[in-house]
Amino acid sequence: MFSQVLLMQLAIAAGVAVLATGLFLAPLSAQLDDQAMRRALAIAATTAAQPQVADDLLASRPSAQGPVQADAERIRRATGAEYVVIMDTRGVRWSHTDPGEIGRVVSTDPTDALAGRDVMEIDSGTLGRSARGKVPLRDAGGRIVGAVSVGIEYDSVRARLLNAIPGLLAYAGGALAVGALAAYLIARRIHKQTRDLAFSDISGLLAEREAMLHSIREGVVALDGDGRIRLLNDEAQRLLGVGPEAGGRALDEVLGAGRTTDVLTGRVEGTDLLTVRGHRVLVANRMPTDDGGAVATLRDRTELERLGRELDSTRGLIDALRAQDHEHANRLHTLLGLLELELYEEAVEFITEVVGVHRATAEQVTEKVRDPLLAAVLVGKATVAAERAVALSLSPATSLPDRLVDPRGLVTVTGNLLDNALDATAGSPGAAVEVELRAEGRTVVLRVRDNGPGIPAEHRELVFTEGWTTKEPPAHGKRGLGLALVGRFAERMGGSARVGAGPDGGAEFTVVLPDALSEALEQELTDDRHRREAAEEAR
Repeated sequence: MFSQVLLMQLAIAAGVAVLATGLFLAPLSAQLDDQAMRRALAIAATTAAQPQVADDLLASRPSAQGPVQADAERIRRATGAEYVVIMDTRGVRWSHTDPGEIGRVVSTDPTDALAGRDVMEIDSGTLGRSARGKVPLRDAGGRIVGAVSVGIEYDSVRARLLNAIPGLLAYAGGALAVGALAAYLIARRIHKQTRDLAFSDISGLLAEREAMLHSIREGVVALDGDGRIRLLNDEAQRLLGVGPEAGGRALDEVLGAGRTTDVLTGRVEGTDLLTVRGHRVLVANRMPTDDGGAVATLRDRTELERLGRELDSTRGLIDALRAQDHEHANRLHTLLGLLELELYEEAVEFITEVVGVHRATAEQVTEKVRDPLLAAVLVGKATVAAERAVALSLSPATSLPDRLVDPRGLVTVTGNLLDNALDATAGSPGAAVEVELRAEGRTVVLRVRDNGPGIPAEHRELVFTEGWTTKEPPAHGKRGLGLALVGRFAERMGGSARVGAGPDGGAEFTVVLPDALSEALEQELTDDRHRREAAEEAR
């Protein structure tokens, strides 16, 4: 690359020097011709302006020893002209450099000069090619009595042009030398920056880079020193939800304000930073570059985070089942003792009581919450709550029909809020959590209250931010994502999520999800409401 770039730049510099020299010489030749003709015309005009010349022309005869010849030769020697010819109105010479031409008619047409017009031209005559100037000769009364023709040897004009060429070539050579030095320095710099790679190597590296960036399953975002996107591979476009048109634009303009933008621009520092973009949980790492920009990588951790939350839930259920196993063994032992003591009525009452408690809980949930997935998660959380000594109950206002638009999303939101409430209240005396799920038209309102320590007012705006948490991180990763996912889900549904103080001093989370129920339910909900109102009136 060094030699190719150097040769190309030298060729360009040489071509520019030759072109500039040619463009300068072309008008220089015409300029020198014009200067010579104007000089000849000026000498002729000065000669014709002398009154003595016209008087001598009228008072004498054409002769080599005449006063006209003497005046013309004196002017020729003084000005360095090739010739000074004075003629009468017939075109007969009264002076000439060659005395033998005196008395003869001039070789070129004097009509214009004798008609009173000044003439400038390059022409050939008895003395060869010359730059000429002709003017009329007038007497004291202004009458034209002849003409004056002055010639400048054309070889002298050509000599001036040739004399100018060496200097011009010297300047062109100096400019070429400077251009060659600049070309060498630029080639050396390119040589260092490209690490002595050939053009084919660079082309191959670029092709491999493009193939690698767009084939890997990890998002790559490259930013320049001004925070504009200069590269965005296919995976990054998918994870961030943007298109190729984002290239060249500022990251704040493309993604908007939020933690994802802060992480990618470096306003939030650290490694393996968690952020939520849409419904995706992303892990971001950022590495600055030498030019002031940065390269950020993004990994999709949505599935891993979901599995982690399921693992936490599974562990809770396992603990609950383990506790139930002990309780079940105790109940069997109690039942066995009652049977051995032949207390059959007491044994029947004991079994009825134990089975009735679990059945009542399941029936209470399924009666008010018709969606099977949501009812199942509530029953499961009730079992976990019971084992953690937390009273989990449904609000009397709970009433949610089947046919949710996105039941899995609502299950995730409900599970996250209940997990947080159980974590906040477990271990405290009189721990209680209340869940309210109700439909208002097509809108679903979810409210989870607890009597735990609550959330300080100054932190209530931060609880739905990625990474914000008051808990210790679990074994499988980091916290601070559950409530962020709740907030993002509510935003995606066009609703809202907020937190406030509960009636018992704990926290109260309220999630409003417009259009969470299908349109076909509107009339059904109205009918159900009317039936409930009629039943209440009847009671």
